[in-house]
Amino acid sequence: MRFADRLNFLQNNVFADMDRGKAKARGAGLEVIDLSLGSSDRPTAPHVLDAIARSLPDTSTHGYQLFNSTRPFREACAQWYTDKYGIPVDPETEVLALIGSQEGTAHLPLAILNPGDIAIVLDPGYPSHYAGICFAGGEMYPLSLREDNGFLPDFSDIPASVWERSRMMVLNYPHNPTAATAPLSFFKDAVELCLRHNVILVHDAPYAEFVYDGKPASPSVFQADGEKAISIELFSLSKTYSMGGFRVGYAIGNAEIIRGLRQVKSAIDFNQYQGIFNGAIAALQGSQTHIQETIGQFQQRRDAFIAAMNDIGWAIAPSAATMFVWAKLPKSWEKHSIEFCTQLVETTGVAASPGAGFGSCGEGYVRFALVRDPAILQQAAARIGQFLQR
Repeated sequence: MRFADRLNFLQNNVFADMDRGKAKARGAGLEVIDLSLGSSDRPTAPHVLDAIARSLPDTSTHGYQLFNSTRPFREACAQWYTDKYGIPVDPETEVLALIGSQEGTAHLPLAILNPGDIAIVLDPGYPSHYAGICFAGGEMYPLSLREDNGFLPDFSDIPASVWERSRMMVLNYPHNPTAATAPLSFFKDAVELCLRHNVILVHDAPYAEFVYDGKPASPSVFQADGEKAISIELFSLSKTYSMGGFRVGYAIGNAEIIRGLRQVKSAIDFNQYQGIFNGAIAALQGSQTHIQETIGQFQQRRDAFIAAMNDIGWAIAPSAATMFVWAKLPKSWEKHSIEFCTQLVETTGVAASPGAGFGSCGEGYVRFALVRDPAILQQAAARIGQFLQR
């Protein structure tokens, strides 16, 4: 059979590769400690589940959900955002429901890029950012993220010839996989450059609230682009509200960009079940106290895991945000992150994500997701220590 050439880019996927490794470990009788996926193990809040449960017997919720039926959800998103950042949002023209922010990042390039257009991306970066550009026939210009620069890109590295052909820039802070954060001044610089070169600025922000050590939430791009002149920002309820399996998120942004993304979505999919939207509304409008409880628990996990890794001789700097630890591999493995993670899961049952799966600049690192309780994370570190000794 013959398939589209674009599938060649998708031959390897960091999560699919590790899924095969986990299956092999289970087949060998190992107990798997899965730290490869950022899928929160925290329960969804009871008032959210109650809103979904109350929807199930209501047969009016059982049909397709088109754009207009998402109006209550879009209103809740707009109000949450305005309450959080003090920036007014029009729920009719500046908000769009998403099947998680990942869906938005994958579909946006179809609305923005023509074949051969350039998208400026981060390296390392989240895989769906790359895949959407591939599907649209675009070219990628990667901005290297280095530890000595706090995993922030240097915009001066972008040549004029690249700006001339660029149509979009994709940012993501707090950053997955490095867990780095960015100050408001960084977003102001990005907005100024994108305005100057007429480049759409896409900010993927599912971890905006997920910041540690009592620090405030990450800035919104619209604190830098107050007129929503050039930007779109993508949010998710998967992390902050522990609703990953419900696949619900939303985009806020420039009305023209929102309209373009809406055109793509209208041709490809309908929306989620209305009951999920009812649960999401309850999450956005209800008590927010559980958010800090969730973040506090993940901070405890971060501290416990890093301390345990230090005990085995693997020194790791504390993450500033997200539910991940981005760890530089020991010297003997620094150019072999895929091999390290494959052997680790197959011999110990501990699953992590190789840095190379997030881009060439991710090589030499490994990402651990803090999705288990501290005692299990300490057990994982002990197994890793035994693996390194062997």
